[in-house]
Amino acid sequence: MSEEISRPSPAFRTRMRRLWRGLVPPIDRERRGEVRVLLRASSRPNFDFFLLVVLSSTIATMGLLTNSGAIIIGAMLVAPLMSPILGIGLASIRGDAVLLRDGASGLVRGALLAIFIAFLLAWGNSHMPFIILQELPAEVLARTRPSPIDLTVALAGGLAAAFALAQPNLSAALPGVAIATALMPPLCTVGIALAKDQWVLPGGVMGRWEVAGGALLLFITNAVTIAFAATLVFFLMGFSPRARNSPSAIPRSLIASAFLTVMLIFPLTYISVQFVQQAAETGRIESVVKEEVRRTNGAELVDLRFERAGQALKMKITLRTIRLFTYEDSVKLQEEIAAQLQKPVELELNQIFAAHLDPKIPPTLTPTNTPGPTPTSTPTPTAARTATATATNTPTSTATATPISTPTITPTPELARVANTLGRGLRLRQSPEGPIIGTLREGDMITVMYGYEIVNGMVWIEVVDPDGRLGWVPQTYTSVVTLTPTASPTATETLSPANLAAGTASPVP
Repeated sequence: MSEEISRPSPAFRTRMRRLWRGLVPPIDRERRGEVRVLLRASSRPNFDFFLLVVLSSTIATMGLLTNSGAIIIGAMLVAPLMSPILGIGLASIRGDAVLLRDGASGLVRGALLAIFIAFLLAWGNSHMPFIILQELPAEVLARTRPSPIDLTVALAGGLAAAFALAQPNLSAALPGVAIATALMPPLCTVGIALAKDQWVLPGGVMGRWEVAGGALLLFITNAVTIAFAATLVFFLMGFSPRARNSPSAIPRSLIASAFLTVMLIFPLTYISVQFVQQAAETGRIESVVKEEVRRTNGAELVDLRFERAGQALKMKITLRTIRLFTYEDSVKLQEEIAAQLQKPVELELNQIFAAHLDPKIPPTLTPTNTPGPTPTSTPTPTAARTATATATNTPTSTATATPISTPTITPTPELARVANTLGRGLRLRQSPEGPIIGTLREGDMITVMYGYEIVNGMVWIEVVDPDGRLGWVPQTYTSVVTLTPTASPTATETLSPANLAAGTASPVP
């Protein structure tokens, strides 16, 4: 009795088969053969496949380092990794061991090659800094925290890719699917992350393995989900021998891929919850610090970096102020922030001194006293005249003005121009390799001051930009401007005989 209830009747199976054929467009045997031949050829890891992997990973790495979405899109169009994944899906539904081996080999070897190329480019850039990179760009950061949204996008992209591949009139949609699924950028993010020990993120500092692990999880999510979607589409379109006769017979490979896809939801959800909690905590910390900085000294928060060390928070604050913080102010600020956050805080404070100017109120000029020539008194004896019954005249002295010039040697700052940046400009920093306080364009005039330091083999000099900000830039990106000195007239004082007799001096132009 139970067996009769569990099995559908022949009439029901006939109706389901007719409904299925009405919903899914039929694929003839010739087209199915063409798809198998196409995927078998494109999934095989040959020279063309590896060449495209090298080129696409190079383009994607450059796009990630320069934070350029357009360059990353170009890399997605060149990347050949979609074909092995679709080949794995087709091999799973048909039981094709050769195609499964070729697809898995091509996917793994291509992924490792892409990570290696990205690592080499990022490592080389860190030693020859063509691209100044102190923290993770937004394009890289977006691929370190996968979420269920990425799984949904990969599922829809895999369905679209397999369906467009099976239908000859829809092959033009494949480039758009490659852009949506984004297989190459996560692999290049893994290589970039491994090229440096630590990376600065908005919520603090992360190690190389944390950043690389998030990007690798995103790639695995995309690959597994696309393979499941391809297996499902190929099964529904009749690529499985059993699917053509009985659509209700679901192969085990489809069930296994569906199970793996569902299992990915759990780590993605966990990472998403952690990211939301961390973003909320970061927002609260930034709000508290900004308010306490304003309350303590009326300053403005420029940059906030922090990392968690157990229960404590290590903060590095950069602020702009018109009244410099004292040691007592920094201690008070640290205590207030710790009281508001209910956590121990270790504070490092960098301050940028600024002045508020109002164009409607001209500045008040302060006169400066310039010391002139110092008069010296030289006694001059006169001849004594003798008169009868009179006393001898006492000697008189006359003052002779002798100008004395005392030169003072004062170093003069040099003028320079921002150069050799290939049009990308230059970042002005609070200290060598310190926080960014401004951006200079190619050709901007700057004043070179007296600071000079060598950090990690690079020469840094202290400059003042056109906006009056004092900071540091690499010397290699500056070009000194030579000015021609002009002679200044000098006034000379001479004494006339009449003035010598009167004891006064008058300048002669």
